[in-house]
Amino acid sequence: MIAALAGGGLGSVAVLYAFSRDEELDGAIRREAARRDIRLMKGHVGSMQTQKVIAAVETGAKREGLVSDASYREEHALYHATVEALHGVGRGQLGLGEVLRTAGLTFAVARGPRSRRFPEDGKWLAVALYGTIGAPVRGFEHETLGLGINHI
Repeated sequence: MIAALAGGGLGSVAVLYAFSRDEELDGAIRREAARRDIRLMKGHVGSMQTQKVIAAVETGAKREGLVSDASYREEHALYHATVEALHGVGRGQLGLGEVLRTAGLTFAVARGPRSRRFPEDGKWLAVALYGTIGAPVRGFEHETLGLGINHI
């Protein structure tokens, strides 16, 4: 799986980190990310209510030092990357909390250059959401994935 990072950009790193369920693999992804000047964090949220997902991602990213409370640009970039990822999870709908859907999502936030080929582009944020979504009946869920990327 680490070989998949070879040509990938910031979004690839975030998606692979969100996919990973293995501590050894997590460590390998973090080491490769650090080598590429990318900082990472991962968390979980069990809601499809838009405000709860955004709050969980923002809280995690701030707690891990990926965005600063003092920088409007950083918070704004994180917000838009998260909303973009939610659109992917909801197949174009921003929130599904009111339509009897349940979700269990792992989120990963990556901060760094968007591509190794264009380091002059500055820093970017990528938010990957991966997990299950479905009717509120156990066993009726299916996998879902969303990715959002925004410049700082």
